[in-house]
Amino acid sequence: MSKLKTPAVIINFKAYTEVEGGRALKLAESCLEVAEESGVAISVCPPLPELSLISSAVALPVLAQHVDAKKPGSATGWVTPSMISAAGAAGSLLNHSEHRMILADLAAAVAACRSLELTTVVCTDTAITSAAAASLAPDFIAVEPPELIGGDVSVTEARPEVVSEAVAAVQKIDADIQVLCGAGVKTGKDVAKAIELGAAGVLLASGVVKAADPKAVLRDLVRYL
Repeated sequence: MSKLKTPAVIINFKAYTEVEGGRALKLAESCLEVAEESGVAISVCPPLPELSLISSAVALPVLAQHVDAKKPGSATGWVTPSMISAAGAAGSLLNHSEHRMILADLAAAVAACRSLELTTVVCTDTAITSAAAASLAPDFIAVEPPELIGGDVSVTEARPEVVSEAVAAVQKIDADIQVLCGAGVKTGKDVAKAIELGAAGVLLASGVVKAADPKAVLRDLVRYL
């Protein structure tokens, strides 16, 4: 298990068919190769069934895609922070737009992860929700307008104010929390623009996961960092 460093590039594998079974490990190995040759901090979020395998196989920070606000024990079908820690994960995404959480559960999950020294990346969509999330003291906040996720236009071009305003809002609450951005991020220029806007890195998925040549895309993503 290793912790996230910045500037951070986090690749969310989601649940695409391209990362089912052994293909998730192959993509994680590509991320490791590019991280080693570039020196850029790349982290991966594989599907839960591959979490333990990838955590043990690659020397990258590996994050779960979600954890629940549950303790070990009678929690059939839920994913506990303790469970991902035992699997070797460095932390977890929380409150992704595809897996929203109510505030009470989000607060409990952040606190439980903190008690286990797991890194938390809380996803938000606006400056207002980013400020609310910052009050929970996660390690990172990743702001992503849902309407741009998976699209061909980066938030840094379509709505750059979302990034800069989220950074400002979070800094007012807790200057130790770092802000990432996502939604439509696909190129090195998108990443460079995110850094210019005050972000500490990016969170992305389809631009890498569904690429014909993921390593080429990854190399382009990190070339300005």
